[in-house]
Amino acid sequence: MALFEELTTMGHEQVVFCHDKATGLKAIIAIHDTTLGPALGGCRMWDYKSEEDALRDVLRLSRGMTYKNAVSGLNLGGGKAVIIGDPKKLKSEAFFRTFGRFVNSLGGRYITAEDVNIRVNDIELVGLETDFVAGINSRAGGSGDPSPVTAWGVYHGIRASVQYKLGKSSLKGVSVAVQGCGAVGSHLIEHLTHEGAKVYVADIDAEKVKENVRLYGAEAASLEDIHRLKVDVFAPCALGGFLDDRVIPELKASIVAGAANNQLLDESIHGSMLRERGILYAPDYVINAGGVINVYQELAGYDEKIAKQRAANIYDTLTNVYKEADAKGITTNQASGHIAEERIKAVRGMSSLRNTLGNQNWPHHDLLKR
Repeated sequence: MALFEELTTMGHEQVVFCHDKATGLKAIIAIHDTTLGPALGGCRMWDYKSEEDALRDVLRLSRGMTYKNAVSGLNLGGGKAVIIGDPKKLKSEAFFRTFGRFVNSLGGRYITAEDVNIRVNDIELVGLETDFVAGINSRAGGSGDPSPVTAWGVYHGIRASVQYKLGKSSLKGVSVAVQGCGAVGSHLIEHLTHEGAKVYVADIDAEKVKENVRLYGAEAASLEDIHRLKVDVFAPCALGGFLDDRVIPELKASIVAGAANNQLLDESIHGSMLRERGILYAPDYVINAGGVINVYQELAGYDEKIAKQRAANIYDTLTNVYKEADAKGITTNQASGHIAEERIKAVRGMSSLRNTLGNQNWPHHDLLKR
């Protein structure tokens, strides 16, 4: 990979490589854009096949956070961190405190939180070395695990999609195939079944599938066939890059709306493929923004009721994206990108004026005071 060419193409401001021999820490922090505010995005830990795969992942994820925060109306930029390695072998207090020192060295340009394989207690260890963390336990002054609010937002995003595509104001009788029933997926399944949706579930962990079948009356499906089911909605809630040349032609759903990040392997090619097949696609960084909305509320002074109300507004945000796409004859991911870019462009113009007038401070620094 031509690194600086890749950074220029994707528009990143900064990429930091973190290494500590004593703890075995290998991490990459990517700051994509700080026009709207400090870059916020979770940290995920994954045993990547190569360091190049890790770099590619963090670059895509951090850019996605810029768009997610912008389209959601938050005063935050986009960033992300990935830790390379097996979470079952490397985790320790020293490991996460070391990562916290790297985060702290950025002076607030990046705020970290939970993501794949990173739990609340891990982030609390990071928080021993830096104030620039979110998603810590409520007893420590934070909001805790953002997964429930993420799922709440995805649920309302599915409602908006079903209304827009199928003309149904209720999910009763609507069939949904949920791929991945981890923390977010399980909460989503609960909301869907509570409203009367017919839910099929699949996960790499058979015990998680059994639990969701037992708790919510979902029906188990194989991981290989979950996307091939003839359902109204396919909800990818596992890792990204699943929607590709092979999978999209096999879809029988009218709608793709789920919690996973970077669902399209190639945003341009595969967004167009879905549109050509008449499948309504809920851009991932729009529908799964509930988690970052929850964290943003934590920075401003946490109130769970307000966080859930704002996450429910994903219904309206997605509806506007769909209308924009249809009005301009473009894909939904192009439409959401345009909405985000216009906001960033407008605020960037304000920043230039602020600098001219001699005020170079972010207008929302108070959000960072704990």
